[in-house]
Amino acid sequence: MGWFTGVIVFVIVWWVVIFMVLPWGARPPETPEPGHAPSAPEHPRLLRKVLATTAITAVVWLAIFAAVESDLVSFRELVGGDPFEIRGE
Repeated sequence: MGWFTGVIVFVIVWWVVIFMVLPWGARPPETPEPGHAPSAPEHPRLLRKVLATTAITAVVWLAIFAAVESDLVSFRELVGGDPFEIRGE
Protein backbone atom coordinates (compact mmCIF):
# COMPACT_ATOMS: atom_id res chain seq x y z
CA MET A 1 0.00 0.00 0.00
CA GLY A 2 1.46 3.33 -1.02
CA TRP A 3 1.40 6.42 1.17
CA PHE A 4 -1.43 8.04 -0.83
CA THR A 5 -3.63 4.94 -0.59
CA GLY A 6 -2.81 4.67 3.11
CA VAL A 7 -3.91 8.26 3.74
CA ILE A 8 -7.13 7.79 1.76
CA VAL A 9 -7.96 4.58 3.65
CA PHE A 10 -7.24 6.34 6.98
CA VAL A 11 -9.54 9.26 6.10
CA ILE A 12 -12.39 6.99 5.00
CA VAL A 13 -12.11 4.82 8.10
CA TRP A 14 -11.87 7.95 10.30
CA TRP A 15 -15.15 9.31 8.95
CA VAL A 16 -16.92 5.98 9.39
CA VAL A 17 -15.69 5.72 12.98
CA ILE A 18 -16.59 9.34 13.89
CA PHE A 19 -20.21 8.67 12.97
CA MET A 20 -20.17 5.62 15.25
CA VAL A 21 -18.55 7.56 18.13
CA LEU A 22 -20.65 10.74 18.00
CA PRO A 23 -23.66 9.31 19.90
CA TRP A 24 -21.49 8.11 22.83
CA GLY A 25 -22.59 9.93 25.97
CA ALA A 26 -24.82 12.40 24.16
CA ARG A 27 -27.60 13.43 26.53
CA PRO A 28 -30.07 16.20 25.69
CA PRO A 29 -30.66 18.83 28.39
CA GLU A 30 -33.68 18.38 30.61
CA THR A 31 -34.78 21.95 29.95
CA PRO A 32 -33.56 23.18 26.55
CA GLU A 33 -32.98 26.90 26.12
CA PRO A 34 -35.31 28.74 23.76
CA GLY A 35 -33.97 28.74 20.23
CA HIS A 36 -31.90 25.57 20.68
CA ALA A 37 -32.84 22.21 19.24
CA PRO A 38 -34.33 20.05 22.02
CA SER A 39 -32.27 17.06 20.86
CA ALA A 40 -28.90 18.88 20.89
CA PRO A 41 -26.53 17.39 23.48
CA GLU A 42 -25.82 19.45 26.56
CA HIS A 43 -22.10 18.57 26.65
CA PRO A 44 -20.99 17.19 23.25
CA ARG A 45 -17.33 16.52 24.34
CA LEU A 46 -16.13 16.73 20.75
CA LEU A 47 -12.40 16.78 21.53
CA ARG A 48 -12.69 13.53 23.49
CA LYS A 49 -14.65 11.97 20.63
CA VAL A 50 -12.12 13.11 18.01
CA LEU A 51 -9.27 11.63 20.07
CA ALA A 52 -11.16 8.35 20.55
CA THR A 53 -11.96 8.25 16.83
CA THR A 54 -8.33 8.79 15.89
CA ALA A 55 -7.15 6.05 18.26
CA ILE A 56 -9.74 3.54 17.03
CA THR A 57 -8.97 4.44 13.41
CA ALA A 58 -5.25 3.92 13.96
CA VAL A 59 -5.88 0.39 15.23
CA VAL A 60 -8.26 -0.44 12.36
CA TRP A 61 -5.87 1.09 9.81
CA LEU A 62 -2.96 -0.94 11.16
CA ALA A 63 -5.05 -4.12 10.77
CA ILE A 64 -5.93 -3.18 7.19
CA PHE A 65 -2.30 -2.29 6.43
CA ALA A 66 -1.07 -5.58 7.89
CA ALA A 67 -3.62 -7.57 5.87
CA VAL A 68 -2.69 -5.82 2.61
CA GLU A 69 1.08 -5.92 3.11
CA SER A 70 1.20 -9.56 4.24
CA ASP A 71 -0.78 -10.67 1.17
CA LEU A 72 -3.29 -12.23 3.53
CA VAL A 73 -5.88 -10.94 1.10
CA SER A 74 -4.64 -10.75 -2.46
CA PHE A 75 -6.83 -8.29 -4.30
CA ARG A 76 -5.10 -9.03 -7.59
CA GLU A 77 -6.05 -12.71 -7.35
CA LEU A 78 -9.64 -11.79 -6.55
CA VAL A 79 -9.98 -9.90 -9.85
CA GLY A 80 -8.12 -12.55 -11.82
CA GLY A 81 -4.62 -11.12 -12.09
CA ASP A 82 -2.96 -7.79 -12.63
CA PRO A 83 -5.51 -5.46 -14.25
CA PHE A 84 -2.72 -3.39 -15.83
CA GLU A 85 -0.94 -6.37 -17.35
CA ILE A 86 -0.87 -6.39 -21.15
CA ARG A 87 -2.09 -9.78 -22.23
CA GLY A 88 -0.52 -11.35 -25.30
CA GLU A 89 -2.32 -13.01 -28.13
